[in-house]
Amino acid sequence: MGMIAGLLVLIVLGFGLYVRLAPSDPARWHVSPTAAARDDCTVEQGRGDARVTCQRPQNATQLLARLDEIAMATPRTTRLAGSPGEGRITWITRSRLWGFPDYITAEAGPAATGATVTLHARLRFGSSDMGVNAARLRDWLSRL
Repeated sequence: MGMIAGLLVLIVLGFGLYVRLAPSDPARWHVSPTAAARDDCTVEQGRGDARVTCQRPQNATQLLARLDEIAMATPRTTRLAGSPGEGRITWITRSRLWGFPDYITAEAGPAATGATVTLHARLRFGSSDMGVNAARLRDWLSRL
């Protein structure tokens, strides 16, 4: 019985290490987000992702710079790739307990009255995020 318990502990620890240490390939995650079907800042939630497209009065670089400030102030968030000047940024936000990574990509471009920004948040492991990504996008948009 002790060997089985020890094996289970090793499996759980191995899984935890894999989730935390698995590399994040920018070529896979730092891609242009598909625009949401709506352009009214309504977050569309899927099973493991969320997306939204909004128009704002700032220019695209200023908009992404502000979004980068908001993202980097979010606990357990790091920048994977991109910059405001590039027009696209991808961040990784990890869950508190296991460190599951969620990838959030924002892309901004010029619009008639400022800029349009599209955000896409998605999970890497599993099939459901229990609404975490949609809630994160709503929070970030409320602080823009």
